[in-house]
Amino acid sequence: MLEQWVIFSYHDFFQQDHIDNKKMPDSDNQRRFIIETTNVRGVITHLNASWRAMIQGRDYPDAVSHLLGQTAVAASLLSSTLKFEGSLSIQIQDGQPLTLLVIQIDSDQHLRGMAKWSGDITSDDLNKLCDGAKLSIHVEQTNGQRYQSIVELNHNSLAEALEAYFKQSEQLPTRLWIATDNDTAAGLLLQTLPTESSDEELDADAWNRATMLADTVTNEELLTLPAEQLLHRLYHEEDLRLFSPNPIAFRCSCSRDRIATTLRSMGKTELESIIEEQGQISINCNFCQQSYAFDPIDFEQLFVDGTSPNLPPRRH
Repeated sequence: MLEQWVIFSYHDFFQQDHIDNKKMPDSDNQRRFIIETTNVRGVITHLNASWRAMIQGRDYPDAVSHLLGQTAVAASLLSSTLKFEGSLSIQIQDGQPLTLLVIQIDSDQHLRGMAKWSGDITSDDLNKLCDGAKLSIHVEQTNGQRYQSIVELNHNSLAEALEAYFKQSEQLPTRLWIATDNDTAAGLLLQTLPTESSDEELDADAWNRATMLADTVTNEELLTLPAEQLLHRLYHEEDLRLFSPNPIAFRCSCSRDRIATTLRSMGKTELESIIEEQGQISINCNFCQQSYAFDPIDFEQLFVDGTSPNLPPRRH
């Protein structure tokens, strides 16, 4: 299906009072855009319900939940730069006091995430929150191809760390702006598109101009303004091609069948002691907190016919 888009000439479109300052931001979607006659592309992501679903029922400290939101936004922004079928994951691990943070988004913009920490969280400073941690980016495609990049996390913000990733691996000039509050996580990404060196029709100053204007954006504007209004504030003298929204939703890929497959891979002998001690095997999904229980009958069936117990799989 062809992707829909519209071209905004802001001199004409906003000559009347089209701006409603009380309008709420876009809810849980990704909006891609390009600046016409340039090699600059961008994407704006807003997360509301999908992010709150990730943190609902979790006793995350504010610093952890906000970093989780920032990373979820970053995953959406990064996925927009790829042509792939599969999933992209951003993982922060082996730090203190934050020991693990994982965000995963698939090519259908289904998002899930979780975090773990130990001890007290006393600062939202990235270096103090993730002291000693490594940041890795994984792309797993349905055709079996996998890619992984590891980035140093010794930056002042997650956005700066990811900009370093693009400089290191993609070699395409890329900038990110990310913000969170207690209800919303949002971000803006700008990137140059590869062009032929002989293309003389492109605006040579477009990248510098686009990033300079984006540097004026405030966290409040990122969090509260719909994409059209935010782009008007930044680029009212440019012609933009703004693509239709790609909806984003919290959805976990766990299922009883997947858990059963994992259990079989562990081997019957190792699991028998758990059945003897506890009477069943109970597993909770770290992403969605869904519980799965396998009683002795379920357990035996796992290794009799190689199929999971006769209960419907769940995907939510």
